[in-house]
Amino acid sequence: MSTPTAPLAGLRVLDLATLFAGPLAATMLGDFGAEVIKVEHPRKPDPSRGHGPSKDGIGLWWKLLGRNKRTLTLDLSAPGGRDVLLRLAAETDVVIENFRPGTLERWGLGWEELRAVNPRLVLARVTGFGQKGPYAHRPGFGTLAEAMSGFAAVTGEPDGPPTLPPFGLADSIAALATAYAVMTALAGRDRTGGGQVVDMAIIEPILTVLGPQPLWYDQLGYVQPRTGNRSRNNAPRNTYRTADGHWVAVSTSAQSVAERVMRLVGRPELTEEPWFAAGSTRAEHADELDEAVGHWIARRTREEVVDAFEKAEAAIAPIQDVRDVMEDPQYRALGTIAEVEDPELGTLRMQNVLFRLSETPGAIRWAGRPHGADTDEILAELGLSAPAVAALRDEGAL
Repeated sequence: MSTPTAPLAGLRVLDLATLFAGPLAATMLGDFGAEVIKVEHPRKPDPSRGHGPSKDGIGLWWKLLGRNKRTLTLDLSAPGGRDVLLRLAAETDVVIENFRPGTLERWGLGWEELRAVNPRLVLARVTGFGQKGPYAHRPGFGTLAEAMSGFAAVTGEPDGPPTLPPFGLADSIAALATAYAVMTALAGRDRTGGGQVVDMAIIEPILTVLGPQPLWYDQLGYVQPRTGNRSRNNAPRNTYRTADGHWVAVSTSAQSVAERVMRLVGRPELTEEPWFAAGSTRAEHADELDEAVGHWIARRTREEVVDAFEKAEAAIAPIQDVRDVMEDPQYRALGTIAEVEDPELGTLRMQNVLFRLSETPGAIRWAGRPHGADTDEILAELGLSAPAVAALRDEGAL
């Protein structure tokens, strides 16, 4: 089910999770050769199949999230479904789930039961708030993590409301962390011979991404305010409108880049000011710096601005929407957008695998498959006879 040279070839993953961190972590493992079996309820498919736009009644988000996965229907709360899951777990390396704490245990599929059939198993438990604590049994989504972590509090204009992202930011960050945690646990298994539980709370990875805010507060009592597109750490740093109605983003995290920008826009004297010598003190003069940069940019087209910044070795990027991304020459050079042939929808374009490996690269082998498409094949591989499969269907377990 994966090419022998893929770095994760031979690794089997059961994806029991839904919406979105757990399934995306499984996708990332599948992209590099893991055999991923997506387990969905027979009568309640993964909700991502119905999220966002669809074409011909087929959810497009699922085509991305379900890529490189075989699909199996299984009611884990039914006795027959439980038995099949345990048989699968006995031949599996990783199980990823995101039920509320206690749900697997209620079905007789908790860590003790799973470990009993496979002591080398890694069980990744991805929930909003983790497996313990006063919030553990609350329903949790990425939006709550974006609110609770402090992300929303620092996002938006100073005089505006806290702002949430219009996409699954916290879930995606948690997916990256989960894939990393799973590989770390597998590396640990290579040393000890035994599996373990990964407890991933979606509220935590986004807090790490937010940087040293807890440390600042602990040592200085400093609470980072909302600053819009500006930064308290450096300036000029903002978005600026060009003469032809486009927008560009400028960053000057490095002192040398800040100096190049001011020379480019015709204000070299500002680089001689004592406050210009550090990013934090430049940020205190953001109004003056923004006015200088914004005035220069506003009199030129986007192409002229980007070309001038590039020649000056100053950091700039156009503000792009997805139409621009699909045509961007740098993304094209990297192969960031891949074409995938799909039997349901034809040629699809979607994000490629997350990174490039020179010797054992990942690949998109197929896009998300129909609900339960591989059920009979997977059960046959387990050794279940046709009458046994029929009995499971009669029970409602499939």
